[in-house]
Amino acid sequence: MEYVERKRWLFFGLPFTFTKYTVKEDMITVDEGLLKTVENDCYMYKVQDVTRSVSLVEKMFGLGTVICYTGDTTHPQLVLQHIKHSREVKDFILKESEEARLKRRTVNMLDIGSGETGDLDDGED
Repeated sequence: MEYVERKRWLFFGLPFTFTKYTVKEDMITVDEGLLKTVENDCYMYKVQDVTRSVSLVEKMFGLGTVICYTGDTTHPQLVLQHIKHSREVKDFILKESEEARLKRRTVNMLDIGSGETGDLDDGED
């Protein structure tokens, strides 16, 4: 599956910008520019977390912004701004990034702890 979305104006959600986002199973690509085009790729396994924000104006026009927190050096915060189907894109990125990490065996384990310090001292001196 693949999502191709364009950055849109907030005014009526019209796609009059020169930024295109392509989200595939293995990578996210951002193409920006008209006269000078800059293409930036981020592999899915580098995506650590994804958030979605929707302002009041974005809600009025059916848009949203997806923010990917990545381990990529060029874009530690990859922003897919003012896109349609933002909830679907966010869910797709979350699912595919987890699968990509499992395939590459790069799963991060977080120590959330149980609130204990781990000391085995019984209080005797």
